[in-house]
Amino acid sequence: MIELKKQIIEYAQKLNSTNLSPLRSGNVSIRVINDSVEGFLLTPSGKRYNELVPEDIVFLALREKYDNLKLFNSSLNPSSEWRFHQDIYLQKPKAKAIVHAHSPHATAVSTHGKSIPAFHYMIALAGGDDIKCAEYATFGTTELSKNIIKALDKRKACLMSNHGQITFGDNLKQAFELAEEVENICHQYIIALKIGKPKILSYAEMQKILDKIKHYKKA
Repeated sequence: MIELKKQIIEYAQKLNSTNLSPLRSGNVSIRVINDSVEGFLLTPSGKRYNELVPEDIVFLALREKYDNLKLFNSSLNPSSEWRFHQDIYLQKPKAKAIVHAHSPHATAVSTHGKSIPAFHYMIALAGGDDIKCAEYATFGTTELSKNIIKALDKRKACLMSNHGQITFGDNLKQAFELAEEVENICHQYIIALKIGKPKILSYAEMQKILDKIKHYKKA
């Protein structure tokens, strides 16, 4: 468990060092089993990531009856956005790690509240022929969590309106790389829109790409 906590700290600090999320913003988690209880490790609320130590990382159970903060938690509270991490793990059995970031370009695009169409074939990395944008709701609420689950239907990444982005993967490395890809795609989309309306790849073409990309970046 200590090694997984160190891994969370490593990627939380990478949120800062890569500018995916500055200071205390964003959060990361890993699905784990702790004392036979299925749950996840999550970054804490309100502490700078460059100051984190393993004891700060919080465990939360997936099932409410096991959600005993005194038994499992560190001395710090979990991220205020723990709810959508929990719901993604409950609704997406293949999700093993989650990265949430307030990355500059993804956040900028999210303020328009629209999906990103297939202007580039790399959109397929998120799992579909577009990247959905979850409707806005106050952070930490059940409503936001429900909106995110809807936007992640058949997908591994989405934008969060007026907020940022969220991704999941088989491990933190995959989830983090996908967050970087989403940020890059959003940057490219902003540039493309400055020139004019970009050409959108057809549904049929994106289905070909989705088939080809199944084995891309599996490591």
